[in-house]
Formats: sequence, structure tokens, C-alpha cells
Amino acid sequence: MKISITFLVCLTLLCNVFPQQITAPLKKNNYAKATSYSELSEYIQQLAKKPGLLKVEIIGQSVQERNLYALEFSSSTFGKDKTKIKVLFLAQQHGNEQSGKEGALLLAEVLLKPENRYLLDKIDIAIVPQMNPDGAEVNKRLNGHKVDLNRNHLILSEPETMALHRFFDRYLFEVSMDVHEYSPFGETWKKYGYRKNADETLGATTNPNVAAEIRDLSNNEILPAMFKYFGERKFSSFVYCPGGPPQIDYFRHSTFDINDGRQSLGILNTLSFIQEGMNGTDSYIENIRHRAEGQMTGMLGMLEYVYNHKDKVKGMVTQERKKLVSGKSGQMVSLQALHAGNGQKLIIPLFSYYSKTDSLVTVNDYRPVVKSVYDVEKPSGYLIPKQLKELAAWADKHGLSYRDYRKQKSDRIEQYFIRRIDSIDFEGDKIANPMVDVKELQGKFSAGDYLYIHADQLKGNMLVIALEPKSMAGLVTYKEFKYLINAGEFYPILRVNKK
Repeated sequence: MKISITFLVCLTLLCNVFPQQITAPLKKNNYAKATSYSELSEYIQQLAKKPGLLKVEIIGQSVQERNLYALEFSSSTFGKDKTKIKVLFLAQQHGNEQSGKEGALLLAEVLLKPENRYLLDKIDIAIVPQMNPDGAEVNKRLNGHKVDLNRNHLILSEPETMALHRFFDRYLFEVSMDVHEYSPFGETWKKYGYRKNADETLGATTNPNVAAEIRDLSNNEILPAMFKYFGERKFSSFVYCPGGPPQIDYFRHSTFDINDGRQSLGILNTLSFIQEGMNGTDSYIENIRHRAEGQMTGMLGMLEYVYNHKDKVKGMVTQERKKLVSGKSGQMVSLQALHAGNGQKLIIPLFSYYSKTDSLVTVNDYRPVVKSVYDVEKPSGYLIPKQLKELAAWADKHGLSYRDYRKQKSDRIEQYFIRRIDSIDFEGDKIANPMVDVKELQGKFSAGDYLYIHADQLKGNMLVIALEPKSMAGLVTYKEFKYLINAGEFYPILRVNKK
């Protein structure tokens, strides 16, 4: 009897020291089905019960009132240790892209293993494993309002994107990765006879207003390190470059719009990335184990790089963000750009439908450079009419600082006149391109009718891109704000500069 009691006591002590490993739902289901929202919630609740290291937070709810979870891993109090660097992973903005969520849930399991806890010595890690639970439940791309969340990060009309940005703004993560899937199985590619075949593709920020130092580090050091990390673990990888097929259409490094998860955070001089894993041909569960493990591997690889280069990465982001906050008016901000070639040819690995083998194909029309074609001087700030309450509501969603306007003697107020509205090509779409004249405001002016949003804040470059009438990525490109530009009328948002 004494032996049995002693054994039970020892077993209890061992379980407290080495708690039972909690298994991700995908593994529990033997990789036969995607994790449902209820399974995800139960798994997260189980993880939350483990002692230390992990705190679970509900950062918001979806359109259909499903919880949006953030898993916060830290060896101390999350976000409090200023010597650490903060990394954010978000997944499944598109509900029919299942492997990102599954990879994120696998990552949560892996981070709690003793052999991986060293990462938390230098990093506070947050995982939002499922941004779009409503779409995921029916395996559809869009959210409950039939909105593409990954085109909603500027306008913030949806509860899911609003929740993410509130969460980001609270902690100001230095590094982020937005995890998606890509499909290479379109009919155009089938007719061409080849398709893309990388397990994982990765892309850095491309908007020309992101600090050049951050873009250079991302492309010249981090992406090559990530490709090597994948290769050592038997996953194929390549740079994320939409377009093609070769010789039929050009290739580029994705969009430079700031309305997606990568660029909307990158415009704050965050070291921000997109990861897109290859999905299945006709079933979201096809090859799901390899796909999920590939996504998890990319997230782990990013953590490894950040851990090994913490001071360099944190120092660069901190420095470049200080420039945004303390930057003087008069700096140039790109509003219109195009994808341009630089003479470089892209050699891309493709799968041949004919030989059933991998092949290397040269892309002649490769446009890796985002070239600005229209810049504007950054003003001291903007005046938005109080009667346009939707503009103040938009500023509130982004946490922008503003106040009632009190005119100073040194203020020069400028106003745009919309002469006519032409169109311009933006990555294959035609968007409005107003022809404008800008002049110092003349005549009667009531300062009490305006709110002043100053541009010397972290979101200053985002503010300029959003509020300028000629911006390719501005509010005027959304149907909710198209009314702001009308031919033969003045633009209602004013610019403020110092004389």
C-alpha cells in the first residue's frame, strides 16, 4: 500500500513538472479533417490551462460573433519587458485557406515543448490562428459580410480587421507574418503546361514608403535565410511573386497597396512578411499534413532568425519608427507607383504537366522594382470637416490622434481643386486619377468646423496615403469615400503646412 501511495505521489509531482502534452486537433483527427471552430476553441482553452508561458486573450469577435483568439507566449508578462522583441503571426484571413490556421495551432503546441522555450528568452510571441472563423466554417474566402478581410486593413470596416489593429497598436510588434495559401492550379497555367510548385512562398514589404533599410534587410538577408531554413527541413520555397504564366504575363512582387495584412503593418516600419503555402487541387484537406507543417516551419524559421538577430532587428525597427514620429513636414511620400523591371531575369521552378517533373523556366518580363511615379510633400497635418463624421470614425478605428483645430499664424492652409477625373492602371485595375490644382486657401474659413490630424505620428505615412486625393491606395478608391472627389469641385480635406 505504501509503495502504491508513494508511486501516485511521484506521478503527480512528475505531471506538475512535465505536464501532459496537448495535441493539436489536426493531429488528433489523424489529418483527416480541418479543425473546426469548436475544436479550435477547445484546444485553445486546454492550452490556456497549462502553467505559465501562455496567456489567451479574446481580441474581438467576428461578424457572426465567433471569438478571435490571440495566444500570447512569454516567459514574463507579455509585452512588458522592453529588452525583448515582439513577433505577431496571423493566419486564415481567407476562410478557405486552411493550412495557415493548422500551422499556427501546431506552432502553439511546439512552443510549449521544453526544447523550444529558449525562444521566449528574447521574444514575446503572439499568434492569432484564425482571423476569419465565419468563412472557415463554410470553407469560403470571405467573412460573414462577404468582405475580403485582406483588402480591408486601410478602411477597417470589418470587426475582424478592427480587432487585429487594436491588438497590434497596443503592443506595436516589431515583426509580423501574415499566413495564407496560394493556388497554382488555374486553367491558364494548365494550358501553358506548367504550374508553380513551391511548398512555401515568402514576400516582404514592397510599398516604397516603407523604410529602405527594412526592405533591404528583408530581401537581402531574411528571405535567403528563410529559404535555406526551409530547404534544410525538406520543404521547397520561393519568393512570393504573383503573375504569369511566363511570356504571357509579367511577374511582380505582389501589391504595394497598404490594405492587406502585410503592407498595412509594414507601413509603420514593421518588419512585415507574407507567407503563402501551396494549397490542394480540389480538396481543402488534400495533403494537409505537409501543408500545415510547411506553414509551421516558416513561422518557426522566422522566430529562429529573430532570436539570432534580435538586437539588429529591434534596433532597426525602433530607429525607423522614430523617424516616422519625429519626421519633419516636407518629406516626400509616394502616392502612385508602378511595377518596373531592372534588367534582371527570374528563374522560377515550375512543375511540368507533360513530364511530371520540376523544371526551371526563365521569366523575361520580371518587374521586381516598385517605382514611384507621383510623390507629394508630407504636410504638417490635415483638416477634416467635422460634418464628415465618417472620417473621424475612420481615424478613431486607426487610433489616430487628432484635436479641434486652432489656427496658428504660421499655418498655411492648402486646398485641392479637382479639375477632372481621369483613370490610371493599378495592377490591372482601372482606378480614378483626379487632375488637381493645389492653392493656398482664400476667403472665409471657420477653424471650429475642422478637426486637425497631425502627420508626425507613427501612422503619419499611412495618413498621407489615405487622405491625398491622387493616392492609388487612398480612401477615395473605396466606394464608401468616392464622394470625396468630384470634377469641378474642391476636395473637402485640407492640408496644413507651416509658412
